[in-house]
Amino acid sequence: MYKGGTPPRWRCRHPIRPVALRRRYPRLHVVPRSAVIIEDDSPIRRVLRHALESDFDRVLEAGTATAGIDLVAAEQPSLVVLDLGLPDAEGIDVCRELRAWCIAPILILSARHSDTEKVALLDAGADDYITKPFSTAELQARVRALLRRASIGNAPSPRIEFGPYVMDLAGRTLRRDGEIVHLTPIEWELLRTLAVNAGRTLTHTQLFGAVWAGRRYGDAQQYLRTHIANLRRKIEADVLDPRYVVTEPGIGYRFAGTP
Repeated sequence: MYKGGTPPRWRCRHPIRPVALRRRYPRLHVVPRSAVIIEDDSPIRRVLRHALESDFDRVLEAGTATAGIDLVAAEQPSLVVLDLGLPDAEGIDVCRELRAWCIAPILILSARHSDTEKVALLDAGADDYITKPFSTAELQARVRALLRRASIGNAPSPRIEFGPYVMDLAGRTLRRDGEIVHLTPIEWELLRTLAVNAGRTLTHTQLFGAVWAGRRYGDAQQYLRTHIANLRRKIEADVLDPRYVVTEPGIGYRFAGTP
């Protein structure tokens, strides 16, 4: 089992290339994209494999936490799908260990529906979660959203566009059809934090910590609720049915404004 430090890097002498691209561009070198599934139930692994094969060149499987961590260390995948109900370790502990050195998005599978547990998983480093039973379409949509966000990297574009809005991160301005939308400093920080993490659910703790830099002013959820409501009044056409800043009940918020 991989125990820390710099994880070993595995290199394939003959990287897999998508067939369509190889035929169309014979000299094009395409870096293979892989996913690792850590799930002890073989029928579910089979469903996951079929669902992921359309977006990945390689899909690898592990039935235990030990084998899964070793596989992630060796493969350095583009995505990890992690089940909580593993026979040899708690899923949240596996998530924490992976996040300590693995930069790939981690998608959690769980049969548990507790908001408290979902919050704990996101705080432990998971990027998203999906509860069992799940549909293949939902799984694929969540995976595509994670891959889009991961492709942006840690340095977001200085310009984010959504609907009629354009955010200039360097100039700290928001425009609607060319006209300035006046935001308070807190509203700006909330929108910026959500937008650069588009598609990712941020817990109340994560969002409050990012915007208020760890300072304590009382109930984080109440503070966020007030300022999110003010922000929505300025950017949403219908504050009761928001399009951009979406509530994840009992957990936090998610920005759904970008393609």
